[in-house]
Amino acid sequence: MTQNEQIVNKIVEGIQEKKGKEIVVVNLTKLKEAPCNYFVICEGDSSVHVNSVALSVKDWVREKINVKPYAADGFENSEWIAMDYGQIIVHVFQRHTREFYDIEHLWADADMQRIENIL
Repeated sequence: MTQNEQIVNKIVEGIQEKKGKEIVVVNLTKLKEAPCNYFVICEGDSSVHVNSVALSVKDWVREKINVKPYAADGFENSEWIAMDYGQIIVHVFQRHTREFYDIEHLWADADMQRIENIL
């Protein structure tokens, strides 16, 4: 398992820890013009939920494998929080914001892995 794959796995675990929903891992490694290797996309039910999911990812990845994001933005209103882990970008959306931007559709030619919701 590569370091990027290990980081992606820990990001997904951090999302699941706070019951983030509709997780999709977008593998962009085979696309020439991709801005990074992976997107990890999920959603929360409210600004409070989105905020707690994003903080969980940040804390989980740091605690488990000692990796911190280079940058994070969107905590002010928690409609869409993006975290930059170098070759991995995490997007935590509120549902209506995710539907509006539809990132998965933009990268539809990439390999996508949908992760089951934890109830």
